Amino acid sequence: MNRVCSPYFDPDFDSLAERINGPKCRVTIDNESLENCTVVKIDSVNKQGLLLEVVQVLTDMNLIILKGYISSDAGWFMDVFHVKDELGNKVTNQRVVNYIQKAIGANREGIEKSKTGSRKYLKCDEARAIEMTGRDRPGLFSEISAALADLHCNVVEAHAWSHNARLACVVYISEESTDKPIDHNRLAAIEDHLTTVLRATTSPRSTNEENVKQQEVKTAYGLNPEGDQGTVTDVERRLHQLMLSVRDFESPIIMGSPRLVDSKEEKMLSVCIENCHEKGYSIVSIQCKDRKRLMFDTVCTLTDMQYVIFHASVDSRGDYAFQEYFIRHVDGYAMSTESEKERVIKCLEAAIERRVCEGIRLELCANNRIGLLSDITRVLRENGLAVVRADIATEGGRARNTFYLRDISGNNIDMKFVKSMKTEMGEIDVAVNNETTTTTTTTTTNTNNSMTRPSSFRSLGDLMKSQFEKLSHNFVAI
Repeated sequence: MNRVCSPYFDPDFDSLAERINGPKCRVTIDNESLENCTVVKIDSVNKQGLLLEVVQVLTDMNLIILKGYISSDAGWFMDVFHVKDELGNKVTNQRVVNYIQKAIGANREGIEKSKTGSRKYLKCDEARAIEMTGRDRPGLFSEISAALADLHCNVVEAHAWSHNARLACVVYISEESTDKPIDHNRLAAIEDHLTTVLRATTSPRSTNEENVKQQEVKTAYGLNPEGDQGTVTDVERRLHQLMLSVRDFESPIIMGSPRLVDSKEEKMLSVCIENCHEKGYSIVSIQCKDRKRLMFDTVCTLTDMQYVIFHASVDSRGDYAFQEYFIRHVDGYAMSTESEKERVIKCLEAAIERRVCEGIRLELCANNRIGLLSDITRVLRENGLAVVRADIATEGGRARNTFYLRDISGNNIDMKFVKSMKTEMGEIDVAVNNETTTTTTTTTTNTNNSMTRPSSFRSLGDLMKSQFEKLSHNFVAI
């Protein structure tokens, strides 16, 4: 009788490399070392874009990054973040801790289950995502909302940014009557109609081929994969990319349009780049007024511009933030020309400015209905208000609309429009916040502060040696 023998495979063989060198990714949440914040440590095998993924996870959970030290040389990625929650407390919610460990760590299969831990996930299974870019003008977002209502589209979710007279918008829509996905033929007709709305301008420069190319509407397939969900930061990263594609880092293309950042804010923003020829890095230094999601915006921009961040140091003290990045282009070289440096500086400045609104933040909550967004934005337009940013969400028959507004003429906003809106809309909850300051703390700004580094802030070059020593104990000895 012939016997067939199969080769023997040790069941522990697949984990041999991990048992020798340690896990591919180790995430540590430490609430004991520091009194006022949580320390998040990540040791991982490095890959392109990993830093952005880590920052995106922390941002998804609405954590405030106070400090950060990053090193990703020699194929290994080491991060240390000092973070707080929205209320300024340590991160003690076990659901949030588990989500961070699963989303960043090696246990990738746990990500889908942990998604419910973040209230910031978009629920758009039955909606189609479309994206729009173009030259902004007063009332354009209102015109887009009215066009969608006329086309019998239900707005499930929407996000819009306006900066330097450019508009980028991502909208999730479904059929008005059935709430089912819109078929592709009808979707193409909707896109054509919205493109006409975007290009409806009497300016002779609109016939310019480059301007026409920048004003387009298309399906955002990457934001709504079948059977998957996206996060708000997925959309925000796409909005950054759309703004970059329409070159919002350049001066406004519509003369006389109000700037979204005043001179005081501009004076607080400083971006400079110098080369470290000995190590072959370009060193990007950023100083600006601190705010939420700042690190996500800068890391996202550098990553999408095809730069690799090898080392970084970020620090937030009071109202100011200081960031330092050691980068190379993906081709392995530092920036070689002044024009390249100038472009990166302008793009980073634009990324920081996009979220700044020296106006008011308006929150509206009402029973959802077809045309609600169109009615709200029409009232805003009739009261001379420009929408700088907008975030619209619907859930359980309720619609929550958040708008960042400025007066079109640049004057102070007359709050009488709130009464007008309540009269027009009927039963609606309205909350108004002043957005003239964008700090991440609740303390009063000290007018004697200057844009100087705090005495305890040290550049990455000073910290590199000590940081390696602090992190070295996390490795498993061979």
